[in-house]
This record gives sequence, C-alpha cells and structure tokens, in this order.
Amino acid sequence: MPRLAPLPPETTPELQPHFHFFLGTLGFTPNSVLTMQRRPKLAQALAVMNAAVMDPEGDVDLGFRRLIGHVVSQVSGCRYCQAHTLLGAKNFGVSEAKLADIWAYASSPHYTEKERLALDFALAAAAQPNAVSDAQFTELQRYWNEGEIVEMLGVIAMFAFLNRWNDTMATPLEAVPQQVAEQALGSQGWTPGKHRA
Repeated sequence: MPRLAPLPPETTPELQPHFHFFLGTLGFTPNSVLTMQRRPKLAQALAVMNAAVMDPEGDVDLGFRRLIGHVVSQVSGCRYCQAHTLLGAKNFGVSEAKLADIWAYASSPHYTEKERLALDFALAAAAQPNAVSDAQFTELQRYWNEGEIVEMLGVIAMFAFLNRWNDTMATPLEAVPQQVAEQALGSQGWTPGKHRA
C-alpha cells in the first residue's frame, strides 16, 4: 500500500516535457515521479538528473548502466528500483540470460571481468558505510577510463536517492517492470514486497 498515492500525470502540466523522457525509456511515467510531482521542482530536477546520468551519448552501455542501478538497488533492498532497472536493461538490449544472472554476476559466464569489476564497485559504493578502497579503485581503472567511472558513479548516486525515495514511499510497482522482474528473478525469490500494486 503506497504511503502517498501517485497523482495523475495531468496534475502538473508543466512537467509533461519531463515525463516524456520516461515515456521514451520505460514506456510510461513512473509512479515515483507521479508521487514526487507534489513538489514539481523536485520531479523536474530528477528528470534532468536522470537524463544526464542515462545520457545516450555516454560511453558506458545504456543497458549496463541499468544493471549497475540494479546492483545498487539490491544493496538497499528497493524492489521497486530493482524491477525498473531490469526493465530498463531489457529495453536497452541486455539478454534474458544476463538479466537472470545479475544476482550471480560474480560467477556467471554471461559477465566479463570488466563488468564484474564495475558491479563490484557499485556494491562497494552503495554499502553503508562506503566500502570502496583505493585498491579496488585502482583495479577498476585497469578497464574503465575516468569519464566512464564518473558515468557509473552518477548511476550509483542517483539510485541511492531513488532507493530511499521509493522504499520510504512504498511506491506501487507498475505491471510491466513487475512482470520483467518476476520473469528474470522470480525463481530466485524476487517479489515486489511492499511495492505490490
């Protein structure tokens, strides 16, 4: 049960251009943003940040950026963001096999060493307290350049915000991301939890 119900998209007409960003990447405006529109500047700031973090002109693969967000959301336990990141990854071409192995990426043949190092970095950066060490950062730099590391940390930081927002609000999960998450990880125990619509 949501703690604050999402408002209809037409509630705040000036946000429509920002909602279009989400229509292009997810196919719908997320309930998180529809809840946030009670403070339009906050919803606008998130849309601008999201567009920057997920900029298609970046160097890190768009699907992989969503997998980084998934790992961060797994650390925090936010099932809403876990489902959204799986849908986003799928929409940007990540294979079903890779989606199904995201929780076991460290030993999965579907992930490269380069990807494992990035996902390890996401886990450590999302930990409380932050667990990124100098040695880990140096190892990351063997495969990823400075611009790519900044892109990945942007994803990590944005999802830290979104995880806290959605878990606190118990944001109701939309049908499509729930279906994708259940298909990919349901056999491994994933459920929408408090985000069940």
